[in-house]
Amino acid sequence: MNGPDLIHHLSRALAKPMVDSSDFMLNPRLQGPSDRAMRQAGVLVGVADGPNGAEIILTKRSSKLEHHPGQVAFPGGKAEVRDADITATALREAQEEVGLHPDLVQVLGVLPSHSTATGFHITPTLAYIRPGFRPVPQDSEVEEVFSVPLRHLGDLAKYRLDSSEWRGGTWTYYAVPWGPYYIWGATARILQGLAARLQG
Repeated sequence: MNGPDLIHHLSRALAKPMVDSSDFMLNPRLQGPSDRAMRQAGVLVGVADGPNGAEIILTKRSSKLEHHPGQVAFPGGKAEVRDADITATALREAQEEVGLHPDLVQVLGVLPSHSTATGFHITPTLAYIRPGFRPVPQDSEVEEVFSVPLRHLGDLAKYRLDSSEWRGGTWTYYAVPWGPYYIWGATARILQGLAARLQG
């Protein structure tokens, strides 16, 4: 699938009706923060043409970070006052974290948002990454930048529900492992939503 075909494929997914998600859908016993207390965050779901087809760019967070160390995540972070909108947040964070210059990004639109039990309201921006991107990880935040084939992440059969103990009970979440990478939580849920839209 070349650039124009890939952009068309992704744009068709964006045109479908959107439904936001949250951690509380799988964990109704948990009480989340009020809408007023949620912190706005933007992430970039960047899709590029790779040597083996379309792929999505992900990061492995530094193991030295206080929050979510070593976890797989999209490039992104908390919104700042200087950001024009939540897509600007995603673009700024992607440039800071992985060296992705905005000139290489063709923004296609936003995917359904996801609210987390840790108090973040995450809005994913879906984008096509033009040829020429060479990752430059931000040492303080990113341990590794890697890509996963869209044929894997776009296959609903690859997703599963896992669980662990958290806050005195069982915590259930989506996971979509890839090789040595355990992709889970909000990242996996956003990807699962995209997969459903691509297949539907």
